[in-house]
Amino acid sequence: MVLASGVQQEEFRATAAAPSALYAVAVFASAGLVFLVEPMVARMVLPRLGGSSAVWNTSLAFFQAALLAGYAYAHVLQRLTSLKAQMAAHIAVLALAALTLPLRISEVFGPPSIEHPAFWLLGVLLVSVGPAFAALSATAPLLQAWYARLAPAAMGGADPYRLYAASNLGSLLALVAYPVLVEPLMRLKLQAGAWSIGYGLFVVIVFALAALSRRTRGQAQALAPLAEAPPVALAERLVWIGLSAATSSLLLGVTAHITQDVASAPFLWVIPLALYLLSFVIAFQARPLIPPAIALWFQALLAPVAAALYSLLQAPWLYQLAANLGAFFFTALVCHHALAHRRPAPGRLTDFYLSMSLGGVIGGAFNAFVAPVIFNAVWEYPIVLGLACLARPWGRGRLDHWGVGALVSAVLTIAALLVPQMTSLNGIIILLTVAGGMTFLLRGRGLIYGVLVLALGVASYDQLFKGKRETFRSFFGEVQLVRVPTPVYGVVKIMVHGSTLHGAQAQRPEQRCIPTTYYGPGTPIATTIRTVQALHPAMRMGAVGLGTGTVAAFTRPADTLQFFEIDPLIVRIASDPSNFSFVNGCAKGRVSVTLGDARQSLEKVADHSYDLLLVDAFSSDSVPTHLLTAEAMRTYLRVIKPDGVVLLHLSNRNLELEGPAAASVRLAGGAPVQQDYFTSAPSVYVESGAQAILVGRDRKSLRPFIARSDWEPAVIEARPWTDDYVNVFGALIARITHPR
Repeated sequence: MVLASGVQQEEFRATAAAPSALYAVAVFASAGLVFLVEPMVARMVLPRLGGSSAVWNTSLAFFQAALLAGYAYAHVLQRLTSLKAQMAAHIAVLALAALTLPLRISEVFGPPSIEHPAFWLLGVLLVSVGPAFAALSATAPLLQAWYARLAPAAMGGADPYRLYAASNLGSLLALVAYPVLVEPLMRLKLQAGAWSIGYGLFVVIVFALAALSRRTRGQAQALAPLAEAPPVALAERLVWIGLSAATSSLLLGVTAHITQDVASAPFLWVIPLALYLLSFVIAFQARPLIPPAIALWFQALLAPVAAALYSLLQAPWLYQLAANLGAFFFTALVCHHALAHRRPAPGRLTDFYLSMSLGGVIGGAFNAFVAPVIFNAVWEYPIVLGLACLARPWGRGRLDHWGVGALVSAVLTIAALLVPQMTSLNGIIILLTVAGGMTFLLRGRGLIYGVLVLALGVASYDQLFKGKRETFRSFFGEVQLVRVPTPVYGVVKIMVHGSTLHGAQAQRPEQRCIPTTYYGPGTPIATTIRTVQALHPAMRMGAVGLGTGTVAAFTRPADTLQFFEIDPLIVRIASDPSNFSFVNGCAKGRVSVTLGDARQSLEKVADHSYDLLLVDAFSSDSVPTHLLTAEAMRTYLRVIKPDGVVLLHLSNRNLELEGPAAASVRLAGGAPVQQDYFTSAPSVYVESGAQAILVGRDRKSLRPFIARSDWEPAVIEARPWTDDYVNVFGALIARITHPR
């Protein structure tokens, strides 16, 4: 290839300076818009599916598929030999996609499908944001390819892969800005409008870029073209896809793991995704801020700790968060270092991104759609964590190394068995110590190391609950039925969602109909129900959240009870007397179940229907936030009778919910009182402590309850939550600073 003269190169650089800067701005802006809209749209659709954390994982799988579509379109567009034609075509695509704006959730598919919620969600996202998202996604690889033609490295131009760093930086800043600035300061409707305006401005930027590039393009055509990049071997392409699939699957796995016990909310969604993008930014630097050797060392330390913590349910949440996010970040960084090392010449740039995007779709689809079908428990996270460790250097395995590996594996497995019997701190110290030894002994031998992490994760996960258990899984989460001994009732059968107790029933025939856990005799729920029954010979009650159906055991022959439950799996389990007989066996009154999201179902309930409405809905240990907004409270107050009450059960290990809930009640025009109940019961399965808020239309309607129980005026120290404003991060900080 004949290079142009130095004078030509200097003239070219001077002419290309302005569009080069605009290229960086355009790539940065497109990435920012892409990663602002992801949490925004998921936040919009979240209340329609009961606040399930699976909404975010399914949304991520969709966005990965849309990203693949955008990258495929960018790859195909490169077949046009004319740069002018490519630019004109892409501007036209951006303009056509703008016809789907302003951003909103489409109603074309009607209300959510409870039997097939994932497919309903995919359809809604496709119609609502799919075209604009795909068009924006295609921009980054297209601009890099155009830049490579306008400023080839052979002519002294910058490496087009630098624009990839600008893309990831824009993505990262947008993700951080959403929970920190956008969500707290802007209502959802304003967010959607601002994003739509931003999209329009971006189209103008691309049009200006095309115009400014004409002069540069004219000079670039006089220069020697880039040498044709060599073809990519199938094995190399499969490595690109495999590394991308592993990190994508881990992203969804760790997100589901940390959100199922807190809340499905943008500030928790974006943390793993931001770390994922940060690993890309670091790995694709010319001199990575975290070198591969350091990433390998930290991954070797943290991956086994995260795997072992599956068996340590009572470990402080911040420890769990640090271990899992640390293991995820350094594992992703190791994989992305490998991808950066294997990146092809700029001539194969769109091919590289297309393969990476395909891997992302495969990993995301596996977690969102395949794993729930083939696994009855959340096995995919520990399995993929172990498999991703195979990206480490394998070294030369000798028999002595296999022997050491077997020994370390045995020690770790024993630790996983013993940790539940120890305090959280002692367990973590043991795991860290053993993991450190494993790091030293097996570093550089990725095959043995990966197999051991996989074995540790599976073994420790299998120790979540001792004794006989049954495991079920649906879109809304994992449910386990476990038999455990208690000091009062003997063996009880419990329902566990994620790691949170959702009800228990004694197995002795004479004790099966005794309410347990949060429904024990001294709890706020039990005392409130008894008070309502004393006032009304025939009580009409609604209950949001079915669980094991324990509340049905309170009903008298003249009482009626209507449950509202979103998960068909829970309905099947609670209605089967071989599992729990509270609904079909213990109930003396008429009991019915309405399937669907409670907010939407209650909208169809007539005014003044209930003497008591119990809101006891959990997604593992998190409360669907749309059930605690002022709009939700207005609905609750509408469906209760003038002297009726609403009981909000707000017990939560990680979030302080009483303040926001009380503020929302006050904004809705209701009167709240609260109670923190502590119990001396010998077992949590017999009776559990609870935090609750009792709500009436006014203080007068609460007098019979206040006189009989330990209700106190609600302390309102938080901003009320609304459908346009929810601050889960603030509730988390409040619980950390004021632990119970």
